Amino acid sequence: MSEEKVRLSKLMAERGICSRREADDYISRGLVLVNGEKINQLGTKVSPDVKITLEAQALKQQKRLATIILNKPVGYVSAQPEPQYTPAIRLITPENQFGESKTRLTPDLLRGIAVAGRLDIDSQGLLLFTQDGRIAKKIIGEETKLEKEYLVRVEGRLPQDKLELLRHGLSLDGKPLKTAQVDWLNEDQLRFILKEGKKRQIRRMCEAVGLRVTGLKRVRIGNLRLGKLPEGKWRFLEDDESLD
Repeated sequence: MSEEKVRLSKLMAERGICSRREADDYISRGLVLVNGEKINQLGTKVSPDVKITLEAQALKQQKRLATIILNKPVGYVSAQPEPQYTPAIRLITPENQFGESKTRLTPDLLRGIAVAGRLDIDSQGLLLFTQDGRIAKKIIGEETKLEKEYLVRVEGRLPQDKLELLRHGLSLDGKPLKTAQVDWLNEDQLRFILKEGKKRQIRRMCEAVGLRVTGLKRVRIGNLRLGKLPEGKWRFLEDDESLD
């Protein structure tokens, strides 16, 4: 019995070639080859084991996709705001750029960029905006194994058995959490390393063991570190940098 065929754009996204939206764009422009044959019909279905390649024009376009690293302060929301809240993208201005880059900030760039991996309004640190669906999938895809590192200031007592529970054994929203790395840095600060990102996950984990979070900062996503980027400033991800 032959394998059930799937939409080409869906398969491209699952393989991390690009996002589904980008796949549809490449297909409609005749920039996708399946087993060496050009495909330009949207909605085309293929076998799951086909070889997919992009034409040089699409590969060149992918290299031009921009990713921005922002050190988000407390008080800004990651995505579309509710009334009275300011979205973090408002901080991405020429005046707030940190360092030099060959990429230029343009209005078109900002219109085509989206948050990948949100931070709560009362959290700070490394926040990514990207035009690249491959980067977004690595961060927020269901199968992601990318580590996210946080420095978390807390109040309360944490006996060893509760520390072990933070590392493994808690559930949120009726589902068990993946194993986490959790260690004390000093008397009131923990380091969390997670491979998932449920809504307000760290705060809810801490509440479950009797701790109150008083400060939370994301300092790393994969191989990408916040480093010396000042609070409220941003920079472009450069060609020699990657998440993994």
